[in-house]
Amino acid sequence: MQLLKVLLWILMAELATSATVDSFIFTNGFTNTKFILDGVASITENGILKLTNGTKQSMGHAIHPTPFHFLQPSTGKAVSFSTTFVFAIIPQDPVYYGDGMAFFIAPTANFSTAMARKFLGLCNSSDNGIDINGVKSNLSHHAGYFDDQNGEFHNLSLVSEEPMQVWVDYDGGEMKLNVTLSPIQIPKPKRPLLSMVVNLSSILFNSMYVGFSSSTGTLVTSDHCILGWSFKLNGLVTEALNISTLPSLPEHAAIKENPKYLTTIWLTVGSVFLLMGMAIAVVLIIVRRRRIKFAELVEDWELQYSTHRFSYKTLFKATKGFNDKQLLGVGGFGKVYKGSLPKSNTQVAVKRVSHESRQGMTEFIAEIVTLGRLRHRNLVQLLGYCRRKGELLLVYDYMPNGNLGSFLHCKDRPALNWPQRLHIIKGVASGLEYLHEDWEQVVIHRDIKTNNVLLDSELNGRLSDFGLARLYDHDMDPQTTNVAGTMGYIAPELARTGRPTTLTDVFAFGVFVLEVACGRRPLDFKLKDDNQIVLVDWVLENWKKETILDSIDQRLGDEYNVDEMKLVLELGLLCSHTLPALRPSMKQVVQCLNGDAQLPPLSSLAFSNFNLLTLQKNEGFDKYVLSHPTSSIASYEFNITDLRSTSSDGQSM
Repeated sequence: MQLLKVLLWILMAELATSATVDSFIFTNGFTNTKFILDGVASITENGILKLTNGTKQSMGHAIHPTPFHFLQPSTGKAVSFSTTFVFAIIPQDPVYYGDGMAFFIAPTANFSTAMARKFLGLCNSSDNGIDINGVKSNLSHHAGYFDDQNGEFHNLSLVSEEPMQVWVDYDGGEMKLNVTLSPIQIPKPKRPLLSMVVNLSSILFNSMYVGFSSSTGTLVTSDHCILGWSFKLNGLVTEALNISTLPSLPEHAAIKENPKYLTTIWLTVGSVFLLMGMAIAVVLIIVRRRRIKFAELVEDWELQYSTHRFSYKTLFKATKGFNDKQLLGVGGFGKVYKGSLPKSNTQVAVKRVSHESRQGMTEFIAEIVTLGRLRHRNLVQLLGYCRRKGELLLVYDYMPNGNLGSFLHCKDRPALNWPQRLHIIKGVASGLEYLHEDWEQVVIHRDIKTNNVLLDSELNGRLSDFGLARLYDHDMDPQTTNVAGTMGYIAPELARTGRPTTLTDVFAFGVFVLEVACGRRPLDFKLKDDNQIVLVDWVLENWKKETILDSIDQRLGDEYNVDEMKLVLELGLLCSHTLPALRPSMKQVVQCLNGDAQLPPLSSLAFSNFNLLTLQKNEGFDKYVLSHPTSSIASYEFNITDLRSTSSDGQSM
């Protein structure tokens, strides 16, 4: 018996460009159309679209040149669509007719790797094959139609050389796909030949091409022709094909004159369409597997943030599958990879953050989007995010020169000169002033350090990871006090209150300034003298001895401005004062650095009994200090979440 299948062929490929139309109709033939044709497909002089031409082992494709948007932008659900076309199969041989033809929807117009015969010109032997155990077509029926008058079913011979019309209608709301077939003399039957519920939202991409494909085998010679075609998105085809204006088929010896072959004909055509049904099942399996691989976690509340969201597939391709060769660094938040966005070739840094708990995720995504609106030349731009299973992916501008810490402490990096260092200090100060005072909300960074200052191509300092410590807050018990930061940069009062403020940021900035000027880490437990372990204490001792310039990085030699250096060192001490009330605001810091305000004399600000190491021991850091006598800024667990980033090539965030 003859079987009818409609093949909705979905190939995994790059998405096409955006569509600008939602319907078309060709009822006077296809002359002068701009269809994408390949293989043996052609348009005859009288306007018939021929997919095959009697050539053995051949295939042909005819594709509408403009792709269409098959998904709703706001919901991601498949929209309704409808198409109708008139076709005819003209056999050149009374026994063999061809492997069939298919109407398909695909995100690509390139089928250069497809094969003919049983692959219908749409896939190849590498696409999991056709012989998967137990693969059956989703739905099939003998070729024919149901009479509107009495409901009687009438068989049709698809190779009768007579034109026939097919309607394919998909209702996106009910997720119902209907296929109807009839001779061209009969209006569209009310009862479809095939009807099934299928959710195409999980199969279709947003931008898709529509077209026809056909192929022939080694013993097969037949012409597969399309005489007219209409398509409409977001609804049913309302304008019927004008049968009277369709191009006429060429004269050919009618196959019905060879009745002795009819049984063979029916069996052959039935086998052809059975293969088509098997093909759709195989492709759906392939697509499902790939969709599981790239599955994302999207909840209804995230729809409002769609413009800030990247697809996992895009980031997967951008980072070459999160290849280790793309790894930029590893930190407390997770791994950071270099990537290149496929369409724009924009260089980005992609951070993979684990989040086992979903507590507070709504607020955190809202905060990410909010921070994405921050615009300042000294902040690393947060471009967007993606959620997938147990991880969150954050996308930033890529900084080609990595982090500042690697320039200060890695021997394989060139030493920065004094103008470069001063320029970076001023830039970071300006970025912090923007976060604290110039934006519409107060943003507390919470983890200022040299590894979180990234350098762009011109060695401008840019703060990264601002505000992201809140991720840990959302995932922790609200009753638990956790201090976010890195040892050496944490203000003493945080051990008591656990509450970050703009002044705790100022403290960390002061340590940062001293680190840049002195070329030493905030803590160095390799030193035996307690006064030298803590950088702030050491610089302060030198200030008391009036030898503060002995604190500067020896790699600078004498190539620096003395007044600028004294200003920076004293400003670093003032910002890292143990008493929060005596620290300046970032606006005052910027004014001092730009020469718009005078730095107050340190002798009047209670520095005489200042000793940070002693104070930190008294505040509860002594367990860490005593248990790490020989380490340098190691991570620790004592009411403190260590967000320290380490990097293989200097890039960290």
